[in-house]
Amino acid sequence: MARACAEDLRDALPSIDVPTMLVYGDHDVRGRLSVAENLHAAIPGSSLVAVPKAGHLCNVDASDEFNEIVTTFLREHT
Repeated sequence: MARACAEDLRDALPSIDVPTMLVYGDHDVRGRLSVAENLHAAIPGSSLVAVPKAGHLCNVDASDEFNEIVTTFLREHT
């Protein structure tokens, strides 16, 4: 896993052709929102949702909001 995390795969992002949603906590200090914005810009048709008052573990920090965001995305894409 560490090796996979160390590999730079940014060149592959434009070739992603499946529905993609990036969910970030707007208080995330580990993976800043600017990182999410760069990913979003590189992945065609992607969406980006920032969860208010949530950190890196936005699914834990704001579980109800996170679950609603993911459920809505899945309903729209299945």
